Amino acid sequence: MRVLHIITGLNVGGAEQQLRLLLRHLPVECEVVTLTDPGPVADGLAADGVRVIHLGMTGNRDLSALPRLTGLIRRGRYDVVHTHLYRACLYGRIAARLAGVRAVVATEHSLGDTQTEGRPLTAGVRALYLLGERLGRTTVAVSPAVAARLVRWGVPEPRITVVPNGVDLARFAFDPAARHRARAELGLDKGAFVIGGIGRLVPGKRFDVLVHALAGLPADCRLLLVGGGPQEGALRRAAHRAGVADRVVFAGERPYLPDGSPGPGLPALASAMDVLAAPCPEEAFGLAVVEALAAGLPVRYTSCPALEDLPPEAAPDAVRIPCEPGAYARALAGVRAAGPGPRTAAGAARHYCVTRTAARLLNVYAAALAHPAPTPGPPQKAVLS
Repeated sequence: MRVLHIITGLNVGGAEQQLRLLLRHLPVECEVVTLTDPGPVADGLAADGVRVIHLGMTGNRDLSALPRLTGLIRRGRYDVVHTHLYRACLYGRIAARLAGVRAVVATEHSLGDTQTEGRPLTAGVRALYLLGERLGRTTVAVSPAVAARLVRWGVPEPRITVVPNGVDLARFAFDPAARHRARAELGLDKGAFVIGGIGRLVPGKRFDVLVHALAGLPADCRLLLVGGGPQEGALRRAAHRAGVADRVVFAGERPYLPDGSPGPGLPALASAMDVLAAPCPEEAFGLAVVEALAAGLPVRYTSCPALEDLPPEAAPDAVRIPCEPGAYARALAGVRAAGPGPRTAAGAARHYCVTRTAARLLNVYAAALAHPAPTPGPPQKAVLS
């Protein structure tokens, strides 16, 4: 089986790193097209032996990319085309059908109630999404919450399959040596209480809540933000205004898997933390929460669909908190007062082991090949809610 994955870009991000991790566990021949931004994850994929093709798309309306992508798919003789992220899903589905590939799968990684990938969910965005969706065979939702949102949009329920994100349990297992090295490289004292925040530095993640919560916590508490994005400057200014600038560490984007980048990667930084705080009120899955649970961290979060369908005992030290600085300050103070616990992976993390995710995705490919997409009929009216 030959599978072509099409993704909008390959800078460090959850969907991009999830793709690289999955390709390490999928026993099929895979190649990757990135429409734009062949960043660090592209280098990592190449190091893994995966062919990566940069399409050189210049913007959302670069229609010249469509015939280039169609020709590439036709020449590659792929059995399945699998698209990831909004722009790639739109262009990739159209190009695959023009190239004669009817087994087209798309993963919806980051659909919220009011935004996707940071863009507001306007009627136009939804209509364009639905137009492209009809050209595929299956839409993969990373959580039941995303599946329900797709149904509310007007995507037929039989076309939706839930395949959750996967976590490499061995890589995220707590490592005392990595904890020591990471803290030393970041200038974090051995005895500091380190609150972690992982994700894109964008307004929707609400890391400003953690900055203001830090101001109400003892002086030994530090906030370690792992990720890059346009809100970094605003967060730095907020930390200065709150009087905690010297207690916030911006680690920048960090790879999930080793790619030769300097400094500790994401698993080592998880070992360096004492608690993960995730104040985002609108998540599609909550991958950072599950990764933290794999590292044996206590978690305080606002939204995590990955935990909603699991029994409480699967993650006993994951507690839901309102998205408000005072609530986070009180919750994090409670974790600090309780002291360190055993750093063993929670049952919820084992539930999302990447090998299980890869096996489920293989079943999706097999079904797509057995029942390719029919020729689209008249457009269905989208349900906008």
